[in-house]
Amino acid sequence: MIKEKTWQEFKECGMLWWINMILHTFGWAIVIQVKDGIAVSAFPARVKFRGFAEEQTVKGYIDVSTYMMENAEELEKESKQ
Repeated sequence: MIKEKTWQEFKECGMLWWINMILHTFGWAIVIQVKDGIAVSAFPARVKFRGFAEEQTVKGYIDVSTYMMENAEELEKESKQ
């Protein structure tokens, strides 16, 4: 059961921020290179920064919360399959 998604969707629903927030703990991040609004490359990278600015963090929590709220029923169903 695989449904391919775009990097843009992954980013817009807050998942890229969420995963990078966790990866920053270990000095890592997923980097997505975009050209003309389209992801052209994605790769893991070692990084020196840790965490995000408050504005990005607030937006990230809102995006992830919205995604969870909009997809809760489907996620629950899938977890029981």
